[in-house]
Amino acid sequence: MSASIFRDNKVLLVRRARSPGKGFYSLPGGRVEFGETLHAALHREVMEETALKIEVVGLASWREVVPKAEGHGHYVILSFAARWSAGEPHLNEEHDDYRWVAADALDDLRITDGLSGVIQSAKGVLGL
Repeated sequence: MSASIFRDNKVLLVRRARSPGKGFYSLPGGRVEFGETLHAALHREVMEETALKIEVVGLASWREVVPKAEGHGHYVILSFAARWSAGEPHLNEEHDDYRWVAADALDDLRITDGLSGVIQSAKGVLGL
């Protein structure tokens, strides 16, 4: 799962410091732990990765990553629209850079597949 976190009409992107996706900008997020709700997991993951508090508004989009070879994971990624509520980004070891960017200013960045569409969907959920 991931979060399109908006603050002042800009979305937070984080750059992966390790594989998979090393060097690509994407959204903060991660996996759901046993016994967690989706929202609780998203709050925890965002706090662990960025030290930010957020308000989760709703599901914005989903992506399916189908393995190219047997033995690799099949992932379904739920992406939520969220608003920044407190804190300044302090990244953990999973990321080595962050940027607050306008949703239409992604062209100069190396971004993960489908990210632009996910962010546009999140803007719609937030009414931006």
